[in-house]
Amino acid sequence: MIIYGTAILAICHLLGDYLGNTLGSLLGVQANVGGVAISMILLILSKEVLTKKGYLPQITQFGVLYWSGMYIPIVVAMSAGQNVVAALSGGMLGLAVSVASLIGTVLVIRYLNRLSGDYETYEWSIETTEKIA
Repeated sequence: MIIYGTAILAICHLLGDYLGNTLGSLLGVQANVGGVAISMILLILSKEVLTKKGYLPQITQFGVLYWSGMYIPIVVAMSAGQNVVAALSGGMLGLAVSVASLIGTVLVIRYLNRLSGDYETYEWSIETTEKIA
């Protein structure tokens, strides 16, 4: 069911938020450090692990893909706005860290896409799409 995809997203978001706040506390910053990124990584990993073990039916995979498609752009855009203001007020070190994290993100996404190998060739069966509609 698609609702299970929403539940997986919610669990990953809560864990990412908790881990981001914990990381911020450990670094001595009163902020969520990387919570969105952690939750996205958890979402990707949980989807892959559950799919490979056979616990995630195709319709639930559709729910995960749908919500990740909706969640990622919105939350990343909100976080990016805050990060740009913080980076510009932080001076050269903030700017250097921002550029390094952007380059690192691009490289990790490229690596994960190559690792999966089936992202561009994945096709939904006609039966599954008819059940959804």
